[in-house]
Amino acid sequence: MIRISQIKLPAVHTKKQLEQKIKKEVHYAQFQTYEIFKRSLDARKKDQISYVYTVDVEMEREQEFLKRNKNSKITKVEKKQYHIPVCKKEIPARPVVIGMGPAGLFAALVLAEVGLKPVLVERGKPVEERMKDVDAFWETGVLNPESNVQFGEGGAGTFSDGKLNTAVKDKFGRNRFVLETFVKYGAPEEILYDGKPHIGTDLLCKVVANMRAAICHAGGEVLFESKVTDIRTEDHRLSGLVINGAELLECEAAVLAVGHSARDTFEMLYDRKLFMTPKSFAIGVRVEHPRQRIDESQYGKAAESGKLPTASYKLTYRASNGRSVYSFCMCPGGFVVNASSENGRLTVNGMSNHDRMAENSNSAIIASVTPEDFGDDHPLAGVSFQRKWEEKAYQAGRGRIPVQKLSDFRENRASECFGAILPNTKGKTAFANIRECLPDEISEAILEGMDAFEKKIRGFSDGDTVLSGIEARTSSPLRMERDETFQGSIPGIYPCGEGAGYAGGITSAAIDGIKTAEQLIENMGKKYNIL
Repeated sequence: MIRISQIKLPAVHTKKQLEQKIKKEVHYAQFQTYEIFKRSLDARKKDQISYVYTVDVEMEREQEFLKRNKNSKITKVEKKQYHIPVCKKEIPARPVVIGMGPAGLFAALVLAEVGLKPVLVERGKPVEERMKDVDAFWETGVLNPESNVQFGEGGAGTFSDGKLNTAVKDKFGRNRFVLETFVKYGAPEEILYDGKPHIGTDLLCKVVANMRAAICHAGGEVLFESKVTDIRTEDHRLSGLVINGAELLECEAAVLAVGHSARDTFEMLYDRKLFMTPKSFAIGVRVEHPRQRIDESQYGKAAESGKLPTASYKLTYRASNGRSVYSFCMCPGGFVVNASSENGRLTVNGMSNHDRMAENSNSAIIASVTPEDFGDDHPLAGVSFQRKWEEKAYQAGRGRIPVQKLSDFRENRASECFGAILPNTKGKTAFANIRECLPDEISEAILEGMDAFEKKIRGFSDGDTVLSGIEARTSSPLRMERDETFQGSIPGIYPCGEGAGYAGGITSAAIDGIKTAEQLIENMGKKYNIL
């Protein structure tokens, strides 16, 4: 197969035009089929916005063609195909997967496909019921601590933009396997090649349910509303899990994919001497701008066509106090959502549906915090830090999402009214002074960052820009250390995904789940001679 890169076409073009371009690149030689490998939008020149394609082409006499054509844009490639390990026979003990976010789902899928019949243990509810609980919370403010934006089938990423881009290197084809799996279970095919692929909450919920059904069809079992409240060990190794403080589930291997908000689970594992360390993360606010304004800033007059995807951005800045300030989890045409999971504490996140056509675009604007900021070297000090500021946010908004105009944030005062921009939220809001919900040095860094970002996106630091607070769950505040066999300090426990500190987003968490499952299979293969 040959790969042709740097095929440029106008932003608005047809499939036929793409095929004509491919024919031209191969000098009208006969080719059998082609497949889009990557597509990205180049908007650097507003008057010449274009799509840039990389395509894979199958043709006869490829070697002869390559010898005749020395174009650097054309190379020979071998497709990276992910191969699930093969087991010769069943093992006497079924592995357990704790948590059904992307890390847990993909770990379970691989284990099920191998034939190990995993048991999935999820503290929350099936995604269909979870969606009802989340909608009820946004409407009434009454929180279900076990079924919310953080907990339940699909994990925290279900109620996000569903972005699938990752910086993880993919020499084994795991990233492609993740994308192909999502498509297999209901995601749109364009995520296989879009430079910035995303699914959206509305579609992701269906994909997650279909993945669960596939795992069960392959011999897996799912236990919902089943929180791991304790662990049992024998000879210093895992021997079982206590479910809901009562039932004992015997097991010798458990993938621990609990997500970044399972604070009670973190505390239990710390008490049971699982070794963990505090980790840096970031906190800040959500900012909202009119979707049309961001589109015009990124695309110029071409935005008026209505035929370009909703625009996104990625912004970074180093503040004078040394903090890194950056946009995070940008949601084009999305919503700011109340993402709380503990009573008396409040955090927000961003969410988009697949069409990304809500009135505003939003992003977290966050600043880095390190263990030095926590005031303690305890492994759970980052959790305490998050809780402190989330409690202030809850109090400032009286249980509702605290909102404020940027002009008032600058003046360190609560807003009394909105300006030209109205918030687009899931969950009720209340005017507040969000600076009271953040450390002073974080607020100062964010203000500097907003001014710097104005130079890149006109109107970004407009005084009417709506801020919502606080964004505190950007990543896990700790890391559960694991060895070369992917096991933690308690053998048999496999810390995995974002909650364990090894991922940052849907795709990287899914990939870590796959890697963890592979290692678990290898370890059990050696013990039981199943490979």
